[in-house]
Amino acid sequence: MLTGACVGTNKLAAAGAFYDQVLTTIGMVRIVSGSHELGYGADGGTPSLWVVVPFNEEPATFGNGTQIMFGAKSQADVAAFHETALRLGGMDEGAPGPRDYAPDYYGAYCRDLDGNKLHVAVIRPTD
Repeated sequence: MLTGACVGTNKLAAAGAFYDQVLTTIGMVRIVSGSHELGYGADGGTPSLWVVVPFNEEPATFGNGTQIMFGAKSQADVAAFHETALRLGGMDEGAPGPRDYAPDYYGAYCRDLDGNKLHVAVIRPTD
């Protein structure tokens, strides 16, 4: 059972400022603040996303082919997530919109300040 995901950062304070604003667009808040880690989740819940300074003290890097995926409640939330990420210095990896490969999908892709790929989407029920 998956309980969460983790991304590395080289600048914890900057990453915290980024994620504090981006994640509020989909209802997530910072739950844990430590000297080497931040935890995000639903207000009053447990963290499901961790932003950390690598334990081995080597530079944080992103993985090729990896992404952290977030669910949104609406197309407006997808757009707000993407726009907020870009406004705060994130990089565009795919503007909000439907995709040909998934007719009930509406999503967007971006990268955080450390290059970690983020994917946010709302999937409309087919019934």
